[in-house]
Parts: sequence; C-alpha cells; structure tokens
Amino acid sequence: MSLNVPGLVVMAVFYLLILGTGIWASLRSRKEEKKCTGDGMEITLLAGRNINLLVGMFTLTATWVGGGFILGIAEATYNPTLGAVWALMPVPYVLTFFLGGFFFAKPMRENKYVTMMDPFQKKYGNVLASALIFPALVADVLWVARTLVSLGGTMSVILDLPYVYSIVISAVVAIIYTLLGGLYSVAYTDVIQLILIFISLWICVPFMMTNPHSLDISLTAYNETYQAPWVGTVELNEAGKWFDDFMLLALGGLAYQAFYQRILSASSYSQAQVTCFASAAFCLVLGIPSVLIGAVAASTDWNSTAYGLPTPYERDQAGSILPIALQYLTPTYVSIIGIGAVAAAVMSSMDSALLSSASLFSSNIYKNIIRKQASDNEMQWVIRVSVVVVGLAGTGLTFLDSSVLVFWLVGVDMSYTIMFPQLVCILFFKVSNGYGAIVGYIMGLLLRVLSGEPLIGLPPAVQFPGCRLDKEGKMTQYFPFRTTIMVTSLLSILLISWLMSIVFNKGLLPEKWDVFKVKRTQNSTAKRLDSKRTSCDNKDPSVASQLLSTTSF
Repeated sequence: MSLNVPGLVVMAVFYLLILGTGIWASLRSRKEEKKCTGDGMEITLLAGRNINLLVGMFTLTATWVGGGFILGIAEATYNPTLGAVWALMPVPYVLTFFLGGFFFAKPMRENKYVTMMDPFQKKYGNVLASALIFPALVADVLWVARTLVSLGGTMSVILDLPYVYSIVISAVVAIIYTLLGGLYSVAYTDVIQLILIFISLWICVPFMMTNPHSLDISLTAYNETYQAPWVGTVELNEAGKWFDDFMLLALGGLAYQAFYQRILSASSYSQAQVTCFASAAFCLVLGIPSVLIGAVAASTDWNSTAYGLPTPYERDQAGSILPIALQYLTPTYVSIIGIGAVAAAVMSSMDSALLSSASLFSSNIYKNIIRKQASDNEMQWVIRVSVVVVGLAGTGLTFLDSSVLVFWLVGVDMSYTIMFPQLVCILFFKVSNGYGAIVGYIMGLLLRVLSGEPLIGLPPAVQFPGCRLDKEGKMTQYFPFRTTIMVTSLLSILLISWLMSIVFNKGLLPEKWDVFKVKRTQNSTAKRLDSKRTSCDNKDPSVASQLLSTTSF
C-alpha cells in the first residue's frame, strides 16, 4: 500500500483550519483580557468566566467525545468477547453530566474556585493537596496518550502514514494552539471539531452499512454468523463487572479537572447546568455511529475483502477496527472523511487534557506553593511550559501500548477510586479533614494496586469473590471491586475524620499534635456561622419579610 496523497492533503487542510481557529481565538482572548478586571491566568484557564452557552455546550461535549470515545465504542461492539452492551461510554456520561449539573457545579461556582483542587488546598493545606494532585495529573497524561493512540492507529491504517509521524504531527498542532490562547482557543476549536465529528461520522455510516461484504446487522445482532452476535450479553456472573465499569465511567468523569474548567468558565450557575444537560444528549447521539460501525465490522466476511484472514480480532487489531472498517468497507474518499472525524475527536480531547493539567500545576502548585508572588506574565509562561511538558509525556506513553481502552480505563480508574471519594467528602461533608483524607488516599491506592489490572498485566494479590480467568485467559475481577474500593475510601475518610475531630476537640491529644488544625478550623467555622446568624437577625424587617416570602414555598 502506498502513501495516500489525497488523504494527506485533506488532513493538512483540516489541521490548518484548526490551527487558524486557535490563532483567531488567541487574538480574541487578548482583547478580552484588556476588558476583564480579573488576572491573566483566569483569562487563560477559564476564559474570564464568560464563555457563552453555545460554545460551552460544544466544548464540554467535545472534551468527552474524543478519539477514545469513538474508537473505544467501536472496539467494544466489534470484540466478540464483549459486544455493544459493553460499549458503555455514552450512557454513563448522561449520569456524569446530570450529577455534575445538579450537585457538583454549585459548590465549585459559589466559592469561585479556579481548579477542582482549590477546596483541598484551602482546607487541607499545600502538602496534602500536592499529593492529591498527583493522580489527577497522571490521569490527564494518560488522557493525552489515549487520544494520540487512537489517531496514530487510524492514520497509519488509512493514510499509510507511519505511526510516529501521525502522533507527533497531531501533538504539535494541539500543543501550539493550546499555548496560543488557553481556554478560548480550546473552546472555539472544539466548536469546529464537534461539527466535523458529527458530519463526518454520519456520512460514513450509510456507505458502511450498504457495503457488499457485510450482512444486515439486524440479522447478526442475536445470531452467530462470522463471529458472536455483536449485541453481546451480560451473564449473571458478569453483572458485577458490568456494573463496576458503568459506575467507573459515570462517576470517574466527575473527578476530572477538564469538567470543572467548563463549569467554572460559564457566566452563571444556570448556564453551567444547561451546558451539562445539553452535553448529555449530544454524547448519546454521537455514540451511535461508532456502535453501527462496530456492528458492521462484526457482520463482515473479512475473507471476501482485501484485508483477508485472519480477522482483525485474531490479528489483535480490534483496537483499530474503526479505521480498518473505513479502509476496507468504504470508498477511499469516504475513509478520508472518516479519518477527519477521528482527528477532530482526538484534537478536541487532547487540548482539554493539556490545559487541564497545566491548570492544576500552574495554579495549585506553582502559584500557591512555589512562587506566591509570581506575576501574570510569569504565570503565562508557567502555563505554556506545563502544556508542553504534559504533551511530551503523553506523546511518549503512546509508544508503550497501542490499545485505546488500556489508557482510557486506567486513567478513569485513578479518578474513580482515588479522587472521586476525596472530592465528594470535601464538597459535601464538613467533618472531613486531612487525617481522613490521608487514610482514604492510602486505602484507595493500596487496594487498587493489590486488586490487579489485566490490561497492564498486573496480577491480583487480593481476589474478590468471583475472581477468575476471563475469555481471553486473563485473571479478572468480576466483583464490582472498583466501586467497593471507592466506597471503602469514602467511608475511611469520613470515619477517620470524625474520630480525629473527637480526639482533638475532647482534648484526648494535645493541640500541638494537631497538624491539620482540626480544632481551630471547626471553631472558625462555628464563628462564621454565628456571625451570619447575627447579621440575619439585625437585618431591616422589610428585608427579612421579603426573605421569608421567597422561602415559604
């Protein structure tokens, strides 16, 4: 197969379009910075908290609908050991956005936080907050890696462009426009990218479903033909694992900085809510084409195609099934359109991960710990360097593994088992303190490592009920062990926090041993509440009556 020159030309045009949009957005951000009363860092990281509703919906949806989303759904649907019932991504995301809009957005916006780690730093101090930032940063680096893997595999299949070149070119373009304009560039390029994803995928679907090498997917949904039915099944002894994967995707996304970056950039709480609810619907719609492509691939007689036998699954190429199906089951020009969709999805997620990790490092580590007196100009350079470093780290990881699902699940796994319980406790439970956070952190990390992970070849030292060999011969936990670890970590945080608050408040241990100042913190909180009550009592009677009338329903 020779280099696909027309495809390269189309991709070059696409990259120039995205880069041009990023440059335009960066110029816009400089104009907004002159108008805004906030600092330059807030303009770069949160677009001055003034992103309009339509752009907000597009950028939040595009952040979740990345290369891993598109290729991962197709991979799971095609894989004869899984099927569409295991292609979970779109449905859990509905729960992610609804929970985020109803519960998590309000406390984050009311306190005008810049990142999701701000409440940790404010309550627990810099040292513990820095330790908690680590898994969030690792998850972002893995996010960059999985998006690049998805694009590298697609380009190498359709354009016959070497894997290394595909990844490096895409990484450079995403890094450049993220450097130029921060969230403004990311958000406005997301609008272009999401439109391309939607149009490109739906153009490919009719050609894919009418190709002469595949059976009608309605016939293969529940009947075994060339492989097991593409709908798949969830046996009773697999229900625990399915539930665990569902909760992992649904709740793990709530512990990503990229989510809160969009919520905090909205101009109001109501706008942030609408953004979440609309994005939930968009994710469902954008997941359908990948399911259909995976179903067609599972219904294909590969021996009758130029691909031949063994099948992609037997060649261990299930992770690249979407580009393979585009290449061998559609006309060349259609496959080129398809790669445009994948490239757009990759760029839309990668830039979000780059800016997310840069936000955490620059705001919570550099500004709050290393150099508190850093100027706006200095912080801009710190953000730029952070973007480059994370981009290079994520790019380097892509050469270690070629499976999209590996990076996807391992990254979300850390967010779910370690960060999610910490975030829930600090936002919704006043009793939580640093002692509980440390124990919960250690419990979550230790239990997760001991539970093993077949995707990276880590055997389980702790075997939960139902642990056994899967269909591919790998030792797998079929009990909802990640959810168990998450709940264990959450309860550990609350229990230890409560016990330590009693110990210090009752004087069972001297106050000088109270490293996290539990007694002092609780006393200051009580004083603030008393002052609020006093100010309410002293209000003008007419104001009080107005307040009463608005809260009487």
